[in-house]
Amino acid sequence: MQPSLNATVFIVDDDDSVREALAWLLRSRHLLSDSYAGGEDFERMLQAGFSPSQPCCLLLDVRMPGLSGLALFDKLAGRGLVEVMPVIFLTGHADVPTAVDMVKRGAFDFCEKPFSDNALVDRVEQALKRSAEVLAARHEKSQLKSRLGELTDRERDVMGLVVEGLPNKLIADQLDISVRTVEVHRARVFDKMEVKSAVELANLLRNL
Repeated sequence: MQPSLNATVFIVDDDDSVREALAWLLRSRHLLSDSYAGGEDFERMLQAGFSPSQPCCLLLDVRMPGLSGLALFDKLAGRGLVEVMPVIFLTGHADVPTAVDMVKRGAFDFCEKPFSDNALVDRVEQALKRSAEVLAARHEKSQLKSRLGELTDRERDVMGLVVEGLPNKLIADQLDISVRTVEVHRARVFDKMEVKSAVELANLLRNL
């Protein structure tokens, strides 16, 4: 899977030259970027209502004055953003143990300065792929919940027993309705949930 053309790589680093070099490097690989001079600037963007709808990732310097990269990462984790916005820490040699700890806590990776341009962009592309997969899964889950919301109470009753593997006759007996009525509800459930079998329906619901 290739990253979306609308994918964005966020860069947060207090060094102007580093931000400019990274932006140029990403442009050379046809990747869009958006740069911030510090953790506070990036946090203000988030507080303004930013919610990822396209693949994105974050190149984050560990050591910055004010809000450090580590503190910003904790804020992102608290907002549940590190899955959809994978974080790659940019770190000096002395910060490697800290960066490793951040990976254990959910960061995507770290790149030690001076880093290899190709290796860094390869990891960025992998992070954007991860972001795209998370967004797609969340969209699918949202669509599934929407379809579930279209079911009537009786259709939900029938669906629950179908998923348990009960045949129509036993479902009819349990719900005190006719087999024909069960068949009608079952067909409507399959149609609304966009499945063709009880097994497919069960697998779909398991994703919730």
